[in-house]
Amino acid sequence: MALYTRQQLRSGRLVAIKILGNSKANGQDFINEVATIGRIHHVNVVQLIGFCVEGSKRALVYDFMPNESLDNYLFSQQGGISLNCEKMFEIALGVACGIEYLHRGCEMQILHFDIKPHNILLDENFLPKVSGFGLARLCPLDNSIVSLSATRGTIGYIAPKLFCKNTGGISYKANVYSFEMMFMEMVGRRKNLNATIEKSSQIYFPTWVFDQLSEGKDIKVEDATKEEKNIIKKMIIVALWCIEMKPSDRPSMNKAVEMLEGEIESLEMPPKP
Repeated sequence: MALYTRQQLRSGRLVAIKILGNSKANGQDFINEVATIGRIHHVNVVQLIGFCVEGSKRALVYDFMPNESLDNYLFSQQGGISLNCEKMFEIALGVACGIEYLHRGCEMQILHFDIKPHNILLDENFLPKVSGFGLARLCPLDNSIVSLSATRGTIGYIAPKLFCKNTGGISYKANVYSFEMMFMEMVGRRKNLNATIEKSSQIYFPTWVFDQLSEGKDIKVEDATKEEKNIIKKMIIVALWCIEMKPSDRPSMNKAVEMLEGEIESLEMPPKP
């Protein structure tokens, strides 16, 4: 478990210091995070400023993100702030661009393996930054398959293939799945699986919204304008494509960005998840 503290450098710059605990995995987590994020320069990826090692103690220094993480705005209202659907769309598009950069914009392809709201940090203008690279893996751009011996990620966002006993070869499409499970929570402002929902048909949110759209029904959002309803519908359709069970049926992050930036009329409904 990592601890975070805010500090101010002599220059006046505010930074967040991530202090890693002493679990057996942290040595590898530290190496992964430094090796991975040290080569990244993108507006939608958190910037590593430096790191420190002293005996068994290890710390990473990042730019400070005053609006903390996305999960504070999905499942509770941080400081009474509620983000409208246009801002949620901007955040989702920013995260998608950040992940696309990890997949295609570096010398090595970076597979994150832990995309979730807690790992999306927000700056003073709510510009999203992908963070949390402790589980990341690097692979050549011309070979998008990595071999894993164990499941990686957080329950609720892990691609189905990662649950297999012998995980074997995993591609960047696992990150696509995780992104869109998070994306779906941004639309619903709720966990995708919620057993406390009164109507049993709404317990698993992705299946419920698929049925609603397939039947020609709108997803009800209080006081939403026509433009906002179209944004929500577009987000849902893109998300549904990206959580298809077969990795080959999911779009690349580049294609997902194109779909988000395009017109809703050009989008078709995917098969039922």
